Amino acid sequence: MGRYLDSSCKQCRREGMKLMLKGIRCETAKCPVEKKQRNLAPGMHGWRRGRVSEYGVRLREKQKIKRYYGLFERQFMRYFREAERLKGNTGETLLQLLERRLDNVVYKLNFAPSRKAARQLVAHGHIYVNGQKVNVSDYTTKIGDKITIKGSEKSVKKVKEQLERAAISSGKTRSYYCRNARSG
Repeated sequence: MGRYLDSSCKQCRREGMKLMLKGIRCETAKCPVEKKQRNLAPGMHGWRRGRVSEYGVRLREKQKIKRYYGLFERQFMRYFREAERLKGNTGETLLQLLERRLDNVVYKLNFAPSRKAARQLVAHGHIYVNGQKVNVSDYTTKIGDKITIKGSEKSVKKVKEQLERAAISSGKTRSYYCRNARSG
């Protein structure tokens, strides 16, 4: 499987907004989208002049979603076909499917600073769903699934540090407790 090896900040600059691909760094003044002199698209010429067509607007939105969730075209098309097949508004259903991905859920639970880090946490076997080890980041969670951390000291320490970092950055001072997955 391939992966994007260039700078993540290039993707944010191309979309013209923060996609939070680098976690906490995107909230600091170091973020290239924040810097006025670099608020251009990557490349020698920056933004092209002229009006963007309707196709161009739709393409930018699709690319933005793909980059935000860290998907490639084939994965995205699989989710799109699934959303088309299900009842309801295709766009809303697509976003619901993407939000239910395990790597996204781990990120939203503040177990990892970014979606890339959440994907790595899942791939390395630190995450359990309903007591079963899951190392596939595009696993689709269901309502009521119990997501826990592997019982090893290394896993618990890694997640606990991130939860404390997230609490400090959001201004909360409460402590978090990571349950051992094997103890129930």
